[in-house]
Amino acid sequence: MKQPFIVALIPAYNEEKNIATILLETEKYVDKIVVCDDGSTDRTAQIAERLGAEVIRHPTNKGYGAAIISLLKRALDMGADIAVTLDADGQHDPRFIPNLVKPILRNEADIVIGSRFLEKSEIPKYRKVGIKAITKLTNLATKLRITDSQSGYRAYSKRALQEIAPELSEHGMGISLQILTLVSEKKLSVKEVPITIKYDVE
Repeated sequence: MKQPFIVALIPAYNEEKNIATILLETEKYVDKIVVCDDGSTDRTAQIAERLGAEVIRHPTNKGYGAAIISLLKRALDMGADIAVTLDADGQHDPRFIPNLVKPILRNEADIVIGSRFLEKSEIPKYRKVGIKAITKLTNLATKLRITDSQSGYRAYSKRALQEIAPELSEHGMGISLQILTLVSEKKLSVKEVPITIKYDVE
Protein backbone atom coordinates (compact mmCIF):
# COMPACT_ATOMS: atom_id res chain seq x y z
CA MET A 1 0.00 0.00 0.00
CA LYS A 2 1.32 3.43 -1.01
CA GLN A 3 2.39 5.60 1.90
CA PRO A 4 0.56 8.94 2.04
CA PHE A 5 2.58 12.04 1.13
CA ILE A 6 2.18 14.40 4.10
CA VAL A 7 3.24 18.03 3.85
CA ALA A 8 3.52 20.63 6.61
CA LEU A 9 2.64 24.20 5.64
CA ILE A 10 4.00 27.01 7.79
CA PRO A 11 3.21 30.71 7.28
CA ALA A 12 5.98 32.85 8.76
CA TYR A 13 6.69 36.54 9.26
CA ASN A 14 9.86 37.61 11.10
CA GLU A 15 10.17 34.31 12.99
CA GLU A 16 13.95 33.83 12.94
CA LYS A 17 13.94 33.13 16.69
CA ASN A 18 11.39 30.32 16.47
CA ILE A 19 11.47 28.84 12.97
CA ALA A 20 14.40 26.45 13.49
CA THR A 21 12.82 24.78 16.52
CA ILE A 22 9.47 24.42 14.76
CA LEU A 23 11.05 22.92 11.63
CA LEU A 24 13.20 20.44 13.55
CA GLU A 25 10.18 19.22 15.52
CA THR A 26 7.82 19.19 12.53
CA GLU A 27 10.10 17.18 10.24
CA LYS A 28 9.68 14.14 12.52
CA TYR A 29 6.05 13.77 11.42
CA VAL A 30 5.89 14.79 7.75
CA ASP A 31 7.56 14.06 4.42
CA LYS A 32 8.10 17.67 3.37
CA ILE A 33 7.86 21.16 4.87
CA VAL A 34 6.91 24.28 2.94
CA VAL A 35 7.34 27.70 4.57
CA CYS A 36 5.74 30.85 3.20
CA ASP A 37 7.98 33.74 4.16
CA ASP A 38 5.47 36.59 4.07
CA GLY A 39 7.79 39.53 3.48
CA SER A 40 10.04 39.02 6.52
CA THR A 41 12.82 41.52 7.12
CA ASP A 42 14.91 39.07 9.18
CA ARG A 43 16.56 35.70 8.40
CA THR A 44 13.40 33.57 8.54
CA ALA A 45 13.67 32.42 4.91
CA GLN A 46 17.41 31.71 5.03
CA ILE A 47 17.12 29.63 8.20
CA ALA A 48 14.19 27.66 6.77
CA GLU A 49 16.06 26.90 3.55
CA ARG A 50 19.20 25.91 5.42
CA LEU A 51 17.17 23.38 7.40
CA GLY A 52 15.77 21.83 4.23
CA ALA A 53 12.35 23.44 3.93
CA GLU A 54 11.00 24.67 0.62
CA VAL A 55 10.41 28.41 0.92
CA ILE A 56 7.82 30.48 -0.91
CA ARG A 57 8.82 34.14 -0.72
CA HIS A 58 6.36 37.03 -0.71
CA PRO A 59 8.38 40.18 -1.51
CA THR A 60 6.15 42.21 0.84
CA ASN A 61 3.95 41.35 3.81
CA LYS A 62 0.63 40.38 2.24
CA GLY A 63 -1.11 38.96 5.32
CA TYR A 64 -1.81 35.63 6.99
CA GLY A 65 -4.51 34.67 4.51
CA ALA A 66 -2.26 35.33 1.52
CA ALA A 67 0.40 33.07 3.04
CA ILE A 68 -2.15 30.30 3.65
CA ILE A 69 -3.40 30.58 0.06
CA SER A 70 0.14 30.27 -1.34
CA LEU A 71 0.81 27.27 0.89
CA LEU A 72 -2.41 25.37 0.15
CA LYS A 73 -1.99 25.93 -3.60
CA ARG A 74 1.59 24.66 -3.41
CA ALA A 75 0.47 21.55 -1.52
CA LEU A 76 -2.14 20.93 -4.21
CA ASP A 77 0.42 21.42 -7.00
CA MET A 78 2.88 18.97 -5.44
CA GLY A 79 0.22 16.29 -5.06
CA ALA A 80 0.08 16.16 -1.27
CA ASP A 81 -2.24 13.51 0.15
CA ILE A 82 -2.50 15.43 3.42
CA ALA A 83 -1.44 18.99 4.24
CA VAL A 84 -1.12 20.30 7.79
CA THR A 85 -1.04 24.03 8.54
CA LEU A 86 0.64 25.23 11.73
CA ASP A 87 2.08 28.49 12.99
CA ALA A 88 5.77 29.41 13.06
CA ASP A 89 5.72 31.22 16.39
CA GLY A 90 5.74 28.14 18.61
CA GLN A 91 2.07 28.26 19.67
CA HIS A 92 1.30 25.01 17.85
CA ASP A 93 3.07 21.91 19.14
CA PRO A 94 4.12 19.71 16.17
CA ARG A 95 3.60 16.61 18.33
CA PHE A 96 -0.14 16.92 17.61
CA ILE A 97 0.39 16.41 13.86
CA PRO A 98 -0.25 12.61 13.99
CA ASN A 99 -3.53 13.27 15.82
CA LEU A 100 -4.71 15.67 13.12
CA VAL A 101 -3.65 13.35 10.31
CA LYS A 102 -5.21 10.16 11.70
CA PRO A 103 -8.90 10.90 10.91
CA ILE A 104 -7.99 11.63 7.28
CA LEU A 105 -5.99 8.41 6.99
CA ARG A 106 -9.03 6.56 8.33
CA ASN A 107 -11.34 8.33 5.84
CA GLU A 108 -13.26 9.88 8.73
CA ALA A 109 -12.86 13.49 7.62
CA ASP A 110 -11.80 15.77 4.76
CA ILE A 111 -10.55 18.45 7.13
CA VAL A 112 -9.44 18.10 10.74
CA ILE A 113 -9.29 21.09 13.08
CA GLY A 114 -7.19 21.23 16.21
CA SER A 115 -9.49 22.59 18.91
CA ARG A 116 -8.45 24.32 22.12
CA PHE A 117 -11.85 23.62 23.68
CA LEU A 118 -12.21 19.83 23.56
CA GLU A 119 -10.07 19.38 26.63
CA LYS A 120 -9.37 21.68 29.56
CA SER A 121 -6.58 24.06 28.61
CA GLU A 122 -5.22 27.33 29.91
CA ILE A 123 -6.57 29.97 27.54
CA PRO A 124 -6.48 33.67 28.47
CA LYS A 125 -10.04 34.76 29.31
CA TYR A 126 -10.16 37.57 26.74
CA ARG A 127 -9.12 35.15 24.01
CA LYS A 128 -11.59 32.48 25.09
CA VAL A 129 -14.53 34.92 25.04
CA GLY A 130 -13.54 36.29 21.62
CA ILE A 131 -12.93 32.91 20.00
CA LYS A 132 -16.19 31.45 21.32
CA ALA A 133 -18.16 34.45 20.05
CA ILE A 134 -16.61 34.24 16.58
CA THR A 135 -17.11 30.47 16.51
CA LYS A 136 -20.80 30.85 17.38
CA LEU A 137 -21.27 33.29 14.50
CA THR A 138 -19.29 31.03 12.17
CA ASN A 139 -21.46 28.04 13.04
CA LEU A 140 -24.60 30.08 12.35
CA ALA A 141 -23.22 31.19 8.97
CA THR A 142 -21.92 27.80 7.87
CA LYS A 143 -24.22 25.34 9.70
CA LEU A 144 -21.12 23.58 10.97
CA ARG A 145 -20.84 22.40 14.55
CA ILE A 146 -17.30 23.14 15.60
CA THR A 147 -15.81 24.49 18.81
CA ASP A 148 -12.79 26.44 17.50
CA SER A 149 -13.32 28.24 14.20
CA GLN A 150 -10.19 30.36 14.63
CA SER A 151 -7.69 27.52 15.01
CA GLY A 152 -5.03 27.64 12.31
CA TYR A 153 -3.82 24.15 13.22
CA ARG A 154 -5.61 22.09 10.59
CA ALA A 155 -5.15 19.07 8.35
CA TYR A 156 -6.54 18.89 4.82
CA SER A 157 -7.14 15.82 2.68
CA LYS A 158 -6.31 15.77 -1.03
CA ARG A 159 -10.00 16.25 -1.80
CA ALA A 160 -10.19 19.25 0.53
CA LEU A 161 -7.17 20.82 -1.16
CA GLN A 162 -8.72 20.28 -4.60
CA GLU A 163 -12.06 21.79 -3.56
CA ILE A 164 -10.81 24.70 -1.45
CA ALA A 165 -7.40 25.94 -2.61
CA PRO A 166 -8.40 27.26 -6.07
CA GLU A 167 -11.24 29.39 -4.65
CA LEU A 168 -9.51 31.19 -1.79
CA SER A 169 -9.12 34.97 -1.99
CA GLU A 170 -9.09 36.39 1.56
CA HIS A 171 -5.65 37.81 2.40
CA GLY A 172 -6.31 38.66 6.05
CA MET A 173 -7.40 36.72 9.13
CA GLY A 174 -10.79 36.18 7.51
CA ILE A 175 -9.23 33.24 5.66
CA SER A 176 -10.36 30.94 8.48
CA LEU A 177 -14.01 31.82 7.90
CA GLN A 178 -13.67 31.66 4.11
CA ILE A 179 -12.24 28.14 4.34
CA LEU A 180 -15.03 26.97 6.65
CA THR A 181 -17.65 28.55 4.39
CA LEU A 182 -16.25 26.59 1.43
CA VAL A 183 -16.14 23.43 3.55
CA SER A 184 -19.85 23.86 4.26
CA GLU A 185 -20.78 24.75 0.66
CA LYS A 186 -18.89 21.77 -0.76
CA LYS A 187 -20.20 19.42 1.93
CA LEU A 188 -16.75 18.35 3.08
CA SER A 189 -16.65 16.37 6.31
CA VAL A 190 -15.08 17.99 9.36
CA LYS A 191 -13.70 16.56 12.57
CA GLU A 192 -12.03 18.24 15.54
CA VAL A 193 -9.29 16.79 17.72
CA PRO A 194 -8.00 18.27 20.99
CA ILE A 195 -4.82 20.35 21.02
CA THR A 196 -3.16 22.71 23.45
CA ILE A 197 -1.78 26.12 22.56
CA LYS A 198 1.24 27.86 24.07
CA TYR A 199 0.46 31.49 24.83
CA ASP A 200 3.77 32.40 26.43
CA VAL A 201 5.68 32.63 23.13
CA GLU A 202 7.21 35.89 21.88
